[in-house]
Amino acid sequence: MPRFSVIVPCFKVQGFLRECLDSVLLQSFNDLELIAVDDCSPDGCGAILDEYAERDPRVKVLHLPENVGLGRARNAGMPHATGDYLFFLDSDDTLTPGALRAVADRLAESGDPDVLVFDYARTYWWGGTRRNVLAQVLADAGTDTFTVTGRPEILDLLMVVWNKVYRRDFVEEHGFEFPPGYYEDTPWTFPVMLSARRIAALDRICLNYRQRRQGNILSTTSRKHFDIHDQYERVFAFVDAHGELAGWRPYLHRKMGEHCLDILAKPDRLPPADRAEFFRRTAEMFRRHRPEGALVDGEVALLEGGYPAYRLKRQAARAGREAGRRTEQLRRAGALRARRGWAGLHAHRPLDPHLVVYSASSHRGVLGDPAAVYRKAREIAPQLRGVWVVRDEEAAAQLPPDVEHVLVDSRRYLEVTARAKFFVNDVNWPGSLAKRPGSVHIHTHQGTPLKYMGADLLDKPGARLGFDVPQMLRRADRWDYSLVANRHSELVWERAYPCHFTSLRTGSPRNDVLVGAADGAGEAGAAFRLRHGIPEDHRVVLYAPTRRDYRRGGYVDRIDLARFAADLGQDCTLVVRLHPTLATGPARGMGLTELARRGVVVDATDEPHVEEVMLASDVLVTDYSALMFDYANLDRPIVVHADDWAAYTASRGAYLDITAEAPGHVSRTYRELAWLFGSGSWRDEEAARLRADFRERFCEFDDGRAAERVVRTLLLGESMPAGAPVRIPGQNVGGDLLAPT
Repeated sequence: MPRFSVIVPCFKVQGFLRECLDSVLLQSFNDLELIAVDDCSPDGCGAILDEYAERDPRVKVLHLPENVGLGRARNAGMPHATGDYLFFLDSDDTLTPGALRAVADRLAESGDPDVLVFDYARTYWWGGTRRNVLAQVLADAGTDTFTVTGRPEILDLLMVVWNKVYRRDFVEEHGFEFPPGYYEDTPWTFPVMLSARRIAALDRICLNYRQRRQGNILSTTSRKHFDIHDQYERVFAFVDAHGELAGWRPYLHRKMGEHCLDILAKPDRLPPADRAEFFRRTAEMFRRHRPEGALVDGEVALLEGGYPAYRLKRQAARAGREAGRRTEQLRRAGALRARRGWAGLHAHRPLDPHLVVYSASSHRGVLGDPAAVYRKAREIAPQLRGVWVVRDEEAAAQLPPDVEHVLVDSRRYLEVTARAKFFVNDVNWPGSLAKRPGSVHIHTHQGTPLKYMGADLLDKPGARLGFDVPQMLRRADRWDYSLVANRHSELVWERAYPCHFTSLRTGSPRNDVLVGAADGAGEAGAAFRLRHGIPEDHRVVLYAPTRRDYRRGGYVDRIDLARFAADLGQDCTLVVRLHPTLATGPARGMGLTELARRGVVVDATDEPHVEEVMLASDVLVTDYSALMFDYANLDRPIVVHADDWAAYTASRGAYLDITAEAPGHVSRTYRELAWLFGSGSWRDEEAARLRADFRERFCEFDDGRAAERVVRTLLLGESMPAGAPVRIPGQNVGGDLLAPT
C-alpha cells in the first residue's frame, strides 16, 4: 500500500502535463501511485499519459468515454486509489522539490491526521512567484493537531482541494465526493474540514499554483458561474444533515455572500446581461439561509437591497476610491513642497562639524561597516553626534534605546541631512538628498566584489533588470571616499563606479571583530550558539548561498538541506543564511522554515549581525557569496559549491574565477560536497594552503583597526598612532596603508 495516491484529472493541458507529471514522479519520496484520469481530452493528453504509464509502473491511466468535468473526473480516480492519503493535483500545477517528503514527515510527526493543510505559491505566466498571502495562518497553527473549532482561521485559506492531503479511510468513512459544475471544491472542502477530527498544518510551499494567461475556467465569461449557488446549497444541506455543525451556519452564510459578491465584482466572469439575475439569485439565497439573529454588515449588507442599489453603491465606492487617490496625490505634492522648503531653510545654516549621519542596508538598522564606524566613534570621539536613518517605525523599534535616529524623508531627516558634515553609508543615499559643499560622503560598500557591479552591469541586461545604472552613478557622484579592504576591490570600484571619489585602503570596519578571532568563537559566537540551542561540542557548518540573476525572484534550491544535514552527522549543526534579498520572498517557504521548526537546521537568515553567525561557525559552505571574503579573516575552512558556475557567470558576470582562485576546496556536485565532509578533506593541508593564498590577497588591509582608522583620519582629521601609518589628501604622514589612489 503506497503512502500517497496522487489523482490527476486531465483535460486540454497537453502543454503543461509533462511538467506536472515529472514534478510528482521525480520526487525524492517515491512511495506513491499516480492515477491519471483522461477526461476525454481532445488534445494529446491521453497519449502522454499512456507514454508515462508504459515506462513507470506507478502510473495508472483511466480514459473516460466522455467529458465529465473536473470534479467527477476526480471521483472516477478515487475507487482506484490504494494509498493511505489522497492528493488531488490539478494537471497544470506542479509539486515543489521535496514536497512529498515534507508532507510524509509531517504526517508521521502528527500521527496521521484526517487532513493535512500545506502552503502554495502562485506562479504567473510572466515569470513572477508570490507566496500565499495567508501563509502566517499555517505558521501560527503550530505542531499539534486541531479542529476548525479550535482554529477557525484555517477556513480563511483558499478553499480549494489541492492544498491538502486527506486520509483515505476518513474520506471513505464519510462518503465525500465531488459534485459536477464550477466551484466543485466548495462543497468538498467545507464538509471535509468541518468533519475532520484531527487537522495538521505544514508551513511549507509544496505546490506551485499556475496562473495561466488564458484557459482558467474560473476566469472565463460564462453562465456556468451560476453553479456557485448550487454548490453552496450542497454545503448548507450537509450542515442541515449534521446537527452538530449548526453553529457554523452564520460563518457559512457570510462566506457565501462574500464569495458570490466577489464573482459579481469581477468584470470577466458574467455576461453583462446576466449580472442582475446573478445578484437576485444570490440575494434570495442569502435571505433564505440567514440564521436567526445573524449580523449582516460590511460588504454582504449590499445583498439586503436591490441590484440598482448595489450598482449605485459600487459606483460610489469606485468614485470614492478615485477621489481618495486624487486627494492623496495632492497631499503628497503639498508635503513634497513643504519638505523642500524645510530642507532649503536648513541648507542656509552652516554645516555641523560634529554631526555624522549613518545608514546601512537601505536604512534597515545599525548594521555592517557603518555600524562598526559608529561604535568606534562613540568610543574614541564622544563629541561626534551620530544619527541613524531608518526606513520605518518597525526598523526604528529594533534599534538600541540609546541610538538617535530619524525616519527617512521625515522633517528631522531633512534637517539632519541638511546640516551634517559627514555621511557614512554602505549603499547610495536617496536621489533627493543634495550634497552640500563641504560635506563629506564616505562609502563603505558591502564587502569585496565577486559579481559584476555598477557600470559593469550595462553589459548584463538580465542582471540589471529594474536597475537604473545611470541613476545609480549620479548618486555615486556624491562619494568623497570609497573604503577598500584589498587592491582587487580598489580596482573594481574605480572601474564599476567611474566617479570622482578617492579610494582609501582602510580595510573593512565590520571585519575588525573577525580579525584575530580564528582561535575561538568569542562571546558573540557563543551567544549565537546559546540562542539557537546549539550544543557546545557541535561543529557548526554555515551554508550561505547567494541569489541567482538567471531566475526571476533570485532563488534556486541548490542542495537538499535535510540530506546535507543528515550526511554531516549527529555531531554537526547546519546553519543556513539566505541572501538578504530572499528573506521575505518564497525561498524560505520551500522547506527551510519547516526544517528549522523540526530542528534539522538552524535558519539564521533573520540574524541582523552576520558577524555573530560567522564567529559561531567552524566552516563556511557557500557558492558565490561575498561573505567568503569576510569569512577568510577568521582563517577557518571554506568550501565553494560551484555546481552552476557557468550559468552564474553568463548571467551576472564575475571579476575572477572563484573556482580557480578558491579559498578552499571546490565541489561541483552534491556527491563531491558530501565526500569533502565525509573524508575530512574540507580541512586538509591543501585547504589550508588555498585559504592562506586567498587571505593574503583579499584580507590585505584588514588588520582589526579599520573602524578606528576611518574615525581618526576622516571624521577627526587626525593621523593614526604609531604602528599604523596612514596618508590621506592634505596630510603628509609616512606609510601607504591608507594611501589614496
